[in-house]
Amino acid sequence: MEGFEHVPVLLEQTLSGLDIKKNGIYLDGTVGGGGHSFRIASELFEDGQLICLDRDPEAVSAASERLQQFPNVRVILSDFRDALNVLPEYAGKIDGALLDLGVSSHQLDTPERGFSYNKEGQLDMRMSDSGQTAADIVNNSSFEDLCSILREYGEERYAAQIADKIISARQAEWIDSTTRLSEIVTSALPPSVRRKEKHPARKTFQALRIAVNDEMNALSEGLDGIFELLAPKGRFCVITFHSVEDRIVKQFFAKKMTGCTCPPEFPVCVCGGTPKARAITKKPITADDAELADNRRSRSAKLRIIEKI
Repeated sequence: MEGFEHVPVLLEQTLSGLDIKKNGIYLDGTVGGGGHSFRIASELFEDGQLICLDRDPEAVSAASERLQQFPNVRVILSDFRDALNVLPEYAGKIDGALLDLGVSSHQLDTPERGFSYNKEGQLDMRMSDSGQTAADIVNNSSFEDLCSILREYGEERYAAQIADKIISARQAEWIDSTTRLSEIVTSALPPSVRRKEKHPARKTFQALRIAVNDEMNALSEGLDGIFELLAPKGRFCVITFHSVEDRIVKQFFAKKMTGCTCPPEFPVCVCGGTPKARAITKKPITADDAELADNRRSRSAKLRIIEKI
């Protein structure tokens, strides 16, 4: 699809982390515009395989077109949370898997998708083409639910003030545009916050996008399912862009590397659990100066990698 662009973040570090075998089987659970996948496919021999998933129909169309030169690549319309159900025949066979949890440039830059607080568009924010929109949440949620969404998913310290402003504004008219919501959020914040470099509505838009797409539950389910698909010594690379999702990935990886599920107060392990993965990265990998200068959206990216035992 023309115009669907997404500069792959931490590309070389991810390829290195996947430790690609020329005849291996790989999974890109968030194919987007196909940036990472193109490079993975380029590394494979004809008997290698790459399976690509995305819940966004536009991404699937764009990636299918970009990757059509590779006969050993499959692009499937599916949320990565369903990877194990969609690909049961690959359980225990995947040599490497990637999740890039960032919103694509195309999604951000297409006003009608409703992701951008800088551009006029319908308040949508759906990654797919079904389910509730951001406008549904903004106009129908209770004060308590709005506060919870903003605090949990946006780590917004002014959640109560923003929720109060939203409820007052929607009593006059239905809030259905990105710029209108941005104005409401900005008006709820102290002048000192408004003057900061980052946009005042940034955290609110992040929180609503996560809520609309059920991203945190999808991530937890997807991590479990994809890990089951991995073969022994299979690598799992996950790129996160904010602390909420990075915390989930970090905890999941730690659990797989620990094995024991006994309560902390137990003096010795009685569950018999053993580690199921080992760390490839002790600390998350971040963009270097050259990439930061080239792609500002890489500034918050963190890459974590484990290997299944």
